[in-house]
This record gives sequence, structure tokens and C-alpha cells, in this order.
Amino acid sequence: MIRPPTAAQRRLIEAADPVTGRLRGTDAQLAALVKRGLAFRHPRPPHDHFLTPAGHRIRQTPAEEAGPGAPAAADSGVFAARVGGEEAQDAGPARRREVHVAWQGLLELRRMTNPDGATDRPCGWERQHLVRAAALALEAAGHRPATGDLASGYRVRGTPQPEAVAVHEPDLTALRACAATLEQAGWQVSEHNEQRTRARYLLASPRRV
Repeated sequence: MIRPPTAAQRRLIEAADPVTGRLRGTDAQLAALVKRGLAFRHPRPPHDHFLTPAGHRIRQTPAEEAGPGAPAAADSGVFAARVGGEEAQDAGPARRREVHVAWQGLLELRRMTNPDGATDRPCGWERQHLVRAAALALEAAGHRPATGDLASGYRVRGTPQPEAVAVHEPDLTALRACAATLEQAGWQVSEHNEQRTRARYLLASPRRV
């Protein structure tokens, strides 16, 4: 059984990189998190420490726990990929820099945690955070998320299927551009019709090989 973290350990967890889960702390602090199953020490130099899935769950956002159809969480002061449906937010140069840094961090996490060091397919963190991972790939490629109740723009939502997200975008050309982006980012993508409205949407799953 994983022991719950102390208040000091929780602060370390909450201060971890929001995308990669990379931790910063003293050797003793990091070793204590490893002992509790909340972090692991990477076997390759520089032997940084990262959150395990259990560590990530401790700081999971309400949006990820809400299930399919949930809007993104409110701004919490840390980076979060826009899944579509958020209220209007800044999309200027500062946001674009944040997204670029987050995407580069995710590629580095792939390199460090995929067994063969591959960066062309999703890693374990992405499988634990499907909606955020797919949304980051789309936003990093320049796709526009839906804002508020407006129909235009992409929306990424969870599905009952294991390891699959749905991507909705009313413009068919934009939807297929989203599909191409996700495929380039290492996701398997298929196009489907909604049963009730017949609107087209995507199902995307992280590619394993």
C-alpha cells in the first residue's frame, strides 16, 4: 500500500513540472517519495526523479476526474493544455511560448521513459492523461480550441473506451487536420459518425509501436 505523503512531500509533488512530472528536492526528500511509490529515479544520467502514476493522481485536476464531456479545469496557475470549451483566454505570444515549452518537455519525457528512447510515440504519462496529452499535441501544432459555448474549434473529451479520446470539430477540413496532427504525434486515429447527429468526430489512441 502506498503511504500518503506528508505536507512537505505534497508541496514537492505539486511543484513538479506540470507536463513531465520532473521533481526537484534534496536527495532525502526524493528518496522518501520513491520509498512511498510516488516517484521513480530514472536509470539514465542525469538520474532525475519523476512522479509515478500514483504521484500524478495525487495532484490530478477535477477536470480529469469528471469523465467524458467535462470542460477543462479553471486556470489553477500552472500550465494546462486547452481541451476546448474553456472561457476566452489569452492566445498571444506568451501562451504560444508556454505551449511550445510544454510540448518540448513532453518529447523529452518520451525520450527518457520510453524503453527505446523513442520520441515519435506517446509515453506512460500520456496514457495516464489522455485528454490533456491529445489536447497538448493539437494546441502545440497551432489548432484552435473551442471557446465557451461556441461551436467552432476542437474539443477533446474522454470516452468509455480504454485509452481513447474523442475529438470534435464541426469543420470537416479542420477535423481532418487534427487527425493528421495526432497521427504525426504518435496516435492512432479513426473517423466516425455520431449516431444521433451524424456529425463526424475522431477517436484517437496512443500508438504503442
